[in-house]
Amino acid sequence: MTTSISDIKNPQVGRKFQSYPNNIQEELLLLRQLIFETAAETEAIGQVEETLKWGEPSYLADGGSTIRINWKAASPHQYAMYFHCKTRLVETFRECYRDKFNFEGNRAILFDAGQVIPIAALKHCIAMSLMYHKVKHLPMLGA
Repeated sequence: MTTSISDIKNPQVGRKFQSYPNNIQEELLLLRQLIFETAAETEAIGQVEETLKWGEPSYLADGGSTIRINWKAASPHQYAMYFHCKTRLVETFRECYRDKFNFEGNRAILFDAGQVIPIAALKHCIAMSLMYHKVKHLPMLGA
Protein backbone atom coordinates (compact mmCIF):
# COMPACT_ATOMS: atom_id res chain seq x y z
CA MET A 1 0.00 0.00 0.00
CA THR A 2 1.75 3.15 -1.15
CA THR A 3 0.15 6.50 -0.62
CA SER A 4 0.31 9.81 -2.37
CA ILE A 5 -1.26 13.16 -1.71
CA SER A 6 -4.08 12.23 -4.09
CA ASP A 7 -5.06 9.43 -1.63
CA ILE A 8 -5.81 11.97 1.10
CA LYS A 9 -9.56 12.57 1.37
CA ASN A 10 -9.44 15.56 3.73
CA PRO A 11 -8.55 18.61 1.57
CA GLN A 12 -7.00 20.50 4.50
CA VAL A 13 -4.68 17.58 5.23
CA GLY A 14 -3.82 17.31 1.53
CA ARG A 15 -2.88 21.00 1.41
CA LYS A 16 -0.72 20.57 4.50
CA PHE A 17 1.19 17.70 2.86
CA GLN A 18 1.65 19.83 -0.29
CA SER A 19 3.25 22.54 1.85
CA TYR A 20 6.14 20.28 2.90
CA PRO A 21 9.44 20.12 0.96
CA ASN A 22 9.34 17.21 -1.51
CA ASN A 23 11.82 14.99 0.34
CA ILE A 24 10.03 15.51 3.68
CA GLN A 25 6.65 15.06 2.01
CA GLU A 26 7.69 11.55 0.98
CA GLU A 27 8.92 10.74 4.51
CA LEU A 28 5.68 11.96 6.09
CA LEU A 29 3.58 10.07 3.53
CA LEU A 30 5.42 6.93 4.64
CA LEU A 31 4.50 7.63 8.28
CA ARG A 32 0.89 8.18 7.19
CA GLN A 33 0.95 4.90 5.28
CA LEU A 34 2.31 3.05 8.33
CA ILE A 35 -0.49 4.45 10.50
CA PHE A 36 -3.19 3.20 8.12
CA GLU A 37 -1.42 -0.15 7.56
CA THR A 38 -1.11 -0.71 11.30
CA ALA A 39 -4.81 0.03 11.80
CA ALA A 40 -5.76 -2.36 8.98
CA GLU A 41 -3.52 -5.11 10.40
CA THR A 42 -4.72 -4.72 14.00
CA GLU A 43 -8.31 -5.83 14.55
CA ALA A 44 -8.64 -3.95 17.86
CA ILE A 45 -7.97 -0.56 16.25
CA GLY A 46 -10.82 -0.07 13.79
CA GLN A 47 -11.30 2.98 11.59
CA VAL A 48 -8.74 5.81 11.69
CA GLU A 49 -9.87 9.41 11.30
CA GLU A 50 -7.48 11.76 9.48
CA THR A 51 -7.75 15.46 10.23
CA LEU A 52 -5.67 18.52 11.15
CA LYS A 53 -5.02 19.29 14.83
CA TRP A 54 -2.88 22.29 15.70
CA GLY A 55 -2.19 22.58 11.98
CA GLU A 56 -0.63 19.09 11.81
CA PRO A 57 -1.88 15.90 10.12
CA SER A 58 -3.52 13.93 12.93
CA TYR A 59 -4.78 10.38 13.25
CA LEU A 60 -7.19 8.97 15.82
CA ALA A 61 -9.06 5.71 16.28
CA ASP A 62 -11.88 5.05 18.74
CA GLY A 63 -10.29 4.08 22.06
CA GLY A 64 -6.92 5.49 21.05
CA SER A 65 -4.73 8.50 21.57
CA THR A 66 -4.07 10.97 18.76
CA ILE A 67 -0.93 10.65 16.65
CA ARG A 68 0.31 13.75 14.83
CA ILE A 69 3.06 13.97 12.22
CA ASN A 70 4.86 17.11 11.13
CA TRP A 71 7.98 18.86 9.89
CA LYS A 72 9.13 22.29 11.02
CA ALA A 73 11.31 24.68 9.04
CA ALA A 74 13.35 25.36 12.20
CA SER A 75 14.69 21.78 11.94
CA PRO A 76 14.78 21.32 8.16
CA HIS A 77 16.42 17.87 8.17
CA GLN A 78 14.16 16.38 10.80
CA TYR A 79 10.49 15.40 11.12
CA ALA A 80 8.49 13.81 13.92
CA MET A 81 5.62 11.65 15.06
CA TYR A 82 3.94 13.26 18.08
CA PHE A 83 1.97 11.61 20.88
CA HIS A 84 -0.12 13.01 23.72
CA CYS A 85 2.42 14.14 26.32
CA LYS A 86 0.16 13.31 29.30
CA THR A 87 0.24 9.59 28.44
CA ARG A 88 2.90 6.95 29.16
CA LEU A 89 3.31 6.29 25.45
CA VAL A 90 6.71 7.84 24.76
CA GLU A 91 8.02 6.64 28.12
CA THR A 92 7.04 3.09 27.09
CA PHE A 93 8.49 3.51 23.58
CA ARG A 94 11.76 4.68 25.08
CA GLU A 95 11.87 1.64 27.36
CA CYS A 96 11.17 -0.76 24.47
CA TYR A 97 13.07 0.97 21.65
CA ARG A 98 15.73 3.28 23.09
CA ASP A 99 18.28 1.81 20.67
CA LYS A 100 16.03 2.26 17.61
CA PHE A 101 14.59 5.79 17.92
CA ASN A 102 15.47 9.30 19.01
CA PHE A 103 12.92 10.93 21.30
CA GLU A 104 11.89 14.44 22.21
CA GLY A 105 10.85 14.53 25.85
CA ASN A 106 7.61 12.69 26.49
CA ARG A 107 5.95 13.75 23.25
CA ALA A 108 7.70 12.62 20.07
CA ILE A 109 9.77 10.19 18.09
CA LEU A 110 12.20 12.16 15.93
CA PHE A 111 13.44 11.09 12.51
CA ASP A 112 16.26 12.43 10.36
CA ALA A 113 15.55 12.92 6.66
CA GLY A 114 16.71 9.86 4.76
CA GLN A 115 16.87 7.71 7.88
CA VAL A 116 15.99 4.04 7.56
CA ILE A 117 12.97 3.55 9.80
CA PRO A 118 12.63 0.35 11.83
CA ILE A 119 9.15 -0.41 10.48
CA ALA A 120 8.11 -3.20 12.86
CA ALA A 121 9.11 -1.18 15.93
CA LEU A 122 7.33 1.94 14.68
CA LYS A 123 4.17 -0.02 13.85
CA HIS A 124 4.22 -1.37 17.41
CA CYS A 125 4.39 2.20 18.74
CA ILE A 126 1.58 3.28 16.41
CA ALA A 127 -0.60 0.36 17.54
CA MET A 128 -0.04 1.17 21.23
CA SER A 129 -1.11 4.76 20.59
CA LEU A 130 -4.16 3.90 18.47
CA MET A 131 -5.30 1.45 21.20
CA TYR A 132 -4.09 3.51 24.17
CA HIS A 133 -7.31 3.69 26.17
CA LYS A 134 -7.76 -0.07 25.77
CA VAL A 135 -4.24 -0.94 27.01
CA LYS A 136 -3.20 1.92 29.31
CA HIS A 137 -3.99 -0.14 32.43
CA LEU A 138 -1.58 -2.90 31.38
CA PRO A 139 2.09 -2.98 32.44
CA MET A 140 4.15 -1.34 29.68
CA LEU A 141 0.85 -0.72 27.82
CA GLY A 142 0.71 -4.37 26.82
CA ALA A 143 4.10 -4.15 25.07
